[in-house]
Amino acid sequence: MPKSIKQKNAASLEQAAALPPINRKQATNSKKQTAAASLRQQQPVKKATAIASKKRKFQEEREEEEESDDEENLGDIAIDMRSSDEEESGDDLPEDYGNSDVEEFPELSISSDEENEESGDEFETEIQDEVEEDEEDDEDDYMAGDSLDEDDLEEELDRSQKGVAPVNALNFYCSYHLRNYRGLEKLPEIEANYDSDSSTEETENTIGNVPLEWYKDLPHIGYDIDGKRILKPATGDELEKFLASMDDPDSWKTVKSDREGKDVVLNDEELDIIRRLQEGEIPDSSYNPYEPTVEFFTSKTEMMPLSSATEPKRRFVPSKWEHKKIMKIVRAIRQGRIVPRRPKDEKPRFYNLWGDDDKPREDHIMHIAAPKMKLPEHDESYNPPEEYLPDEKEIQEWNDLDEEDRRKNYLPKKYKSLRHVPAYDRFIKERFQRCLDLYLAPRVRKNRLNVDPDSLLPKLPSPKDLQPFPTRQALSYEGHTERIRCLSVHPSGLYALSGSDDKTIRLWEVLTGRCLYLWQFDEVIHTVAWNPSNDLWLFAASIGHGKVLLISPNVLCSGEVAMTTDQFVKSGFAHQGNTEDKAIIGWEKASEEDEEKYGFKIQLQHSQVVKQITWHRKGDYFATVSPDARALAVLIHQTTKHQTQLPFRRLRGIVQKVAFHPIKPIFFVATQMYVRVYDLMQQELVKTLQPSMRWISSIDVHPGGDNVIIGSYDKRVCWFDMDLGARPYRFGIHRYHEKAVRQVSYHKRYPLFASSSDDGTIQVFHGMVYNDLLQNPLIVPVKILRGHDTKDSLGVLDIEFHPTQPWIFSSGADGTLRLWT
Repeated sequence: MPKSIKQKNAASLEQAAALPPINRKQATNSKKQTAAASLRQQQPVKKATAIASKKRKFQEEREEEEESDDEENLGDIAIDMRSSDEEESGDDLPEDYGNSDVEEFPELSISSDEENEESGDEFETEIQDEVEEDEEDDEDDYMAGDSLDEDDLEEELDRSQKGVAPVNALNFYCSYHLRNYRGLEKLPEIEANYDSDSSTEETENTIGNVPLEWYKDLPHIGYDIDGKRILKPATGDELEKFLASMDDPDSWKTVKSDREGKDVVLNDEELDIIRRLQEGEIPDSSYNPYEPTVEFFTSKTEMMPLSSATEPKRRFVPSKWEHKKIMKIVRAIRQGRIVPRRPKDEKPRFYNLWGDDDKPREDHIMHIAAPKMKLPEHDESYNPPEEYLPDEKEIQEWNDLDEEDRRKNYLPKKYKSLRHVPAYDRFIKERFQRCLDLYLAPRVRKNRLNVDPDSLLPKLPSPKDLQPFPTRQALSYEGHTERIRCLSVHPSGLYALSGSDDKTIRLWEVLTGRCLYLWQFDEVIHTVAWNPSNDLWLFAASIGHGKVLLISPNVLCSGEVAMTTDQFVKSGFAHQGNTEDKAIIGWEKASEEDEEKYGFKIQLQHSQVVKQITWHRKGDYFATVSPDARALAVLIHQTTKHQTQLPFRRLRGIVQKVAFHPIKPIFFVATQMYVRVYDLMQQELVKTLQPSMRWISSIDVHPGGDNVIIGSYDKRVCWFDMDLGARPYRFGIHRYHEKAVRQVSYHKRYPLFASSSDDGTIQVFHGMVYNDLLQNPLIVPVKILRGHDTKDSLGVLDIEFHPTQPWIFSSGADGTLRLWT
């Protein structure tokens, strides 16, 4: 053997000794395993067992061939498989190791790259063909529990886990180069990039959606992914921030992150998104809004139907929406806004700019002509007449006025000829004003109705046709020194009573104004009321704290009337002795001295102040109102039997006024906000009137009994028709007074009613009630009576009509009693 070959063999032996021990058979096996692995990646998992069994059979055949080849080529060649340490020690070597004749290592013939590729291809082709042939027949050869395949797989796993080294280093070297030549290099590892992740930003602070206010007093602002605290970055004052921004070229694109508490520099992509948002563009630069349309639904009609369902009913029923559209077009044709089959006007191709023979354009149906300019006057001429030229005084006055106050914005001037007229200095301003006129001109034509405003008002009769009614002051009854709270007129109309805060009651003669009698008391007089019967000479008065007196004056009456009145009043003492029940109010007989001197008959003592006394039309019963007495606020007294009745066990609200019905046994009770109507015979509530007032002050019933008038302290007067309902009559709410209404009153015979107020006026109305139920009452204001002075914010406190004449009496806070005729 040549020397060079020996040297090569010695070098190969040294190289093989340095590598881990491996044999050629394992190199071949690694080659097969590489090809099988590549095929295993391509084939489904169900074929893995079939490929493994084929591979095992193929390996066994190749091993037998290689063993036979080794025996034929190499013969008995001893290869030293020891390491370098064993060579140095040399303890376990036989004695004749170095002296024995060892045959030289033959030169290894390694196949070229092309042969390796061909053999690899043949190997892959063989395995692929065998697998494809047995795919259909042996697809399900491997079953769970196949001991042969499972044992082999377990052996391979155990061998790989124990780390059994290859036998021959040379075979490992060959298989490594063979893999490189055939392109079967191991695939690179998959790197975990975030291209498919939905989150575009990863922050160091992973506290989630936790408010940073919780970390306000702590030195950290959260925790990182390892659970360590993230300390707050150092923050400087405003001067340091300014200096840092001056030194930092990226300060203009730096923003502060509230989540991480530090400054973040925006990149070009983020700046581009911000710019696009500011310019109103789409933030994504790669998005194309003008991509070609994809016709998902083609316009070609298919020959075969897509569905065999029956046609719905709506396809055979006329559409109501189409009907509406058609009717809209029909209306437009009728109104002339749409002209069907109008001949098309051929527009000329060229226009004559300087000619006037162009046909005028037809105006649109909604066309509105522009407002015309004002025509020039004589004084705008360059040579106006002398009478139009202003003198120096008029010129000075015109210059002193403001531009808005001047009647004309120019002064007439006279020139000798047209050549001397200068340029018009207000041309641009007038053109601008003209443009404003055109710009602000109305765009819609409004059909203005020429309606006479007087025709909209109800036709009321003239006050002259509604006479008689009181129009002026006839008499003033003077004598009281304080405000007169109440008054009452005798049914005959000849005498009048007045009660005042000067603690006196005065009896007046109506026609002469003379004071006929005077009663002096120790307390204030609250109210007085004559008995409505003409056969009796009797009146009731409320004095002081709950004392009610029945008084019959000893003067101005005949003996028969005085005797009848005395029997009428005192007949109740006989009934009072027979009754054993405890009386609500005590009826006390006046002393003989008071009866002879003052005419006192009976005294009734109430628990609280009596503010109102009203008589029944027959004169036997009278009612008293004490608002502060609660359950005893309303009492009905019978004079002939000296009995007192409590009609209501419990009252709702504070009672202000009461009134008897002039015909029927009906009783009206007015509280602060409601008027309740009771039937005294049936003892039940008939109706509740709702005047929508805050505080009722007075009430009166029409002599016919079907209408009620109510006054209130909130300056309103309401007229109620009892047959219409519980709400006021629509023409019966009046607000003619400027202050609180104190009293309202009907006339007993004439169609008149009046109201008095704290503003010192008396409003007189004509209120005609017709017998025809289909005809509404006629309410007309006819007169305002002024004469009372306002004192301490109080005006006219009480009014009452004369029983037979169209006169009215009034008493006021100024201490006067007046008669208006």
